[in-house]
Amino acid sequence: MKPDDRRQEIMDILMEAGSASVEDLALRFSVSKMTVHRDLDDLEQAGLLRKVHGGASIQSSAQFESDFRYREKMAAEEKRQLASHAATLVEPGQIIIIDDGSTAGGLADHLATIRPLTVITNNLSVIVKLTAVPGIEVISLGGQYSRKFNGFFGIVTEETLSSLRADIAFLSSSAIQGAAAYHQDQEVVKTKRQMMRSASHSYLMVDHAKFGKPALHFLTGLDGFRAVITSDRIDAGHEAALSDVGITIIKV
Repeated sequence: MKPDDRRQEIMDILMEAGSASVEDLALRFSVSKMTVHRDLDDLEQAGLLRKVHGGASIQSSAQFESDFRYREKMAAEEKRQLASHAATLVEPGQIIIIDDGSTAGGLADHLATIRPLTVITNNLSVIVKLTAVPGIEVISLGGQYSRKFNGFFGIVTEETLSSLRADIAFLSSSAIQGAAAYHQDQEVVKTKRQMMRSASHSYLMVDHAKFGKPALHFLTGLDGFRAVITSDRIDAGHEAALSDVGITIIKV
């Protein structure tokens, strides 16, 4: 097994278990403990894990939290509630865009009763869920597949989006600071911006923990969305600050 493949599998194990010992990893991959230590050193330098005595554990960071497997597990029930409410904003016959985010992606579970629909998406999980649903036409955005985000991005994705028009775009974001949304990956930012340009209006779906969090790249001001859909667990201070500048908040 190539070192990069082994390190990815180590991360897969940590995603599921939260921690692993050097001894267990050495036995699993049939390599020496020294090789495992080198792998863990490289992954720690990349900010993806934290070495502890005898092994490693996952480390919360913007880079780690961006992995779709991690995002799917975090605030899962809250995200389901946001998706259920977002579905009430969709009408039969509409064309909607769903981005790569796990929060917006949850919308796919609620669309079967709103048919017919056309769904434009770069989210592989959404594509898999909806392609077998009668009455829902799926337009899958091409591009370069990202295992990290479980979606498609790049020039092909953006050019395809620029030739399409939709009624509504449902987007997620990894962080909100002040009255703006941010994301840690510039390619993801470019795709989300094009989704907004391709839709008549957009909604941002974010769980309450995203408010006040940092991320590297500015995505857009929150005034670019018809509303921000979040849970009633949003901090009162964040809610008041956004309301003061005219941002519509939908709490579910």
